[in-house]
Amino acid sequence: MLFTIKLYRIFFYYITILILLSSASHADWINLSGAENARNIAEIYVEKDRVRILMEIFVDDLTVFAELIPESFFSEPLPGRPGLAKRQQIFAERVLQVVTDQGEKLHVNFALVEPRIRVKRPSPFAGKISPFTRQIIPGPPADKRVLYAELIYPFEEKPKSLTFIPPQDDNGLPKSSIGFICNHQGVTVVDFRILSQGSTLHLNWDDPWYSEFDKKPLRRKIGSGMRTFLYIEPFEVRNEILVRVKDMMNWIDFDLRGDKTIEEDEFNRVREQIGQFFMERENVRIDGQRLKPILDRTAFVESSLQRSRFIEIPEQVPLNSAMVGVIVTYLTDGMPQEVTTTWELFSERVQNVTARMTDPAGPFPYDLTPDDNVLKWNNYLKTYTIPTVEKINVADQHRGVPVPLGSVVCIVLLLPISWSVLQRRKHGDSVKPLFGLIGLLFIGALVLIPVFQVPVGGSARASQFAAEDGQVVLDSLMKNVYRAFDFRDEEDVYDKLAICVSGELLSDLYLQQRRSLVVEQAGGAQAKVKEVAIEDVVVGKSTKHDGALDLRAQWTALGQVGHWGHVHSRQNRYDAIVTIKPMAGAWKIIDLELIEENRLF
Repeated sequence: MLFTIKLYRIFFYYITILILLSSASHADWINLSGAENARNIAEIYVEKDRVRILMEIFVDDLTVFAELIPESFFSEPLPGRPGLAKRQQIFAERVLQVVTDQGEKLHVNFALVEPRIRVKRPSPFAGKISPFTRQIIPGPPADKRVLYAELIYPFEEKPKSLTFIPPQDDNGLPKSSIGFICNHQGVTVVDFRILSQGSTLHLNWDDPWYSEFDKKPLRRKIGSGMRTFLYIEPFEVRNEILVRVKDMMNWIDFDLRGDKTIEEDEFNRVREQIGQFFMERENVRIDGQRLKPILDRTAFVESSLQRSRFIEIPEQVPLNSAMVGVIVTYLTDGMPQEVTTTWELFSERVQNVTARMTDPAGPFPYDLTPDDNVLKWNNYLKTYTIPTVEKINVADQHRGVPVPLGSVVCIVLLLPISWSVLQRRKHGDSVKPLFGLIGLLFIGALVLIPVFQVPVGGSARASQFAAEDGQVVLDSLMKNVYRAFDFRDEEDVYDKLAICVSGELLSDLYLQQRRSLVVEQAGGAQAKVKEVAIEDVVVGKSTKHDGALDLRAQWTALGQVGHWGHVHSRQNRYDAIVTIKPMAGAWKIIDLELIEENRLF
């Protein structure tokens, strides 16, 4: 049995990881290499006249990079140690080499070398087992001390390619582990990987977006410069488009002053031009019909492997990496059966457009090409039920004042028997047998008081309501509250809230919930709650409202909102006194006193 449980847990873990990976393909790719936690880190920046490398060298690997250690680190000069110029030469030719397509090894200058503490980098899967290698994904070294170095490799003519070679032994094997990231003129070419052998970067100086490494594992995974996403949800379909401004120049004349940046005063104009362009060409069809499109949002977006975020305030943006996102929304009745859209923007460079369709069952990646440019979603959700808001009926045992039915029957029987005793005494007949029956009924009335109780009236009593009852009712009510916010129209939200919340509390709860699960990275979008977990409930008689119950409760709510293939999550934990009362046969929240709210992530 224990073996079966362990096997199930292992199976569940692997399935969870694989689901995360499949849901992240093409857009929200997940890096399981652990390179961001390698003992040594190199951030490589290829600029117009130089290569700049920022290194963090683990203290135990200083012997591999000994040439970097400044003379000032030693209490006295080391006999035979070369001077700075010679050490730079050795470092460039034998330690960390940068070689051009002409075979030239670039010279290096040690611009800055100093001790620091290692930078903390996001690594959500550290310590987990990789489903590919079955090895533990490493975390960062326990010792955070590093030698920080800024290295400059200048060049005069722009090379067609650069090969980066880490320190190697006589057999060509790496002497140390180096996790690296590479950027070409403001464009991220590859996120963290291990620099284990010589790796060649082919440089596109006209448009660095198309610079790439020769090795497939080192190529960018965040998708093309044009991406389109369909989100199909109950009551709403969204077509989200993410495009690179430089690629859009094939169809729009932005009339920019320069060719390197979008200036702050051009920021809004460019954004609005792209939004208008796609609104004029929107062609989404829902169940064969064209519904009214709503331009929900147009914004500059910073998109990377780690996250995507809206750039809210106008600022200067590098043209090579500037991305604009457009969100067009369509309101529907329930879930549609078919959604289609046609992508028509292809050019000499843009021959592949990353696409994805996401419904309640999960994401479905797709690649659009000039010969296959229709994105089509069909409803295969055979067992899916649209979450709805329903009345939480009051159970019979929780309705009103409890009346002991057995005791009432005994008392009712006592009345005619007592009358019979009086009549017998008047006629001089024996009453002893009846006194025994009266005594038996009297004892029965007392004994049966806690048994066979039937509620009478509409008030709720804490004595009738166990903690388990409170947990069940509160779980249902809270899920109703959160589901109400799945509706887009404000009037619909209020109508659904009114099913489980009293009128006096409606407005306050509406505003509180709107603020509570806002996701800043998603541009202030409201997350939809996917999971509610009631942790603890203590039931008591309400101190403020007659016929009501106070539930001192703690619960968590997990909300998610997806944009352009990225899923932003937020989980809050609440501690509150929730007052509930039976109204027209159903439980309603009539008051809520929030004691504490904490954001978990």
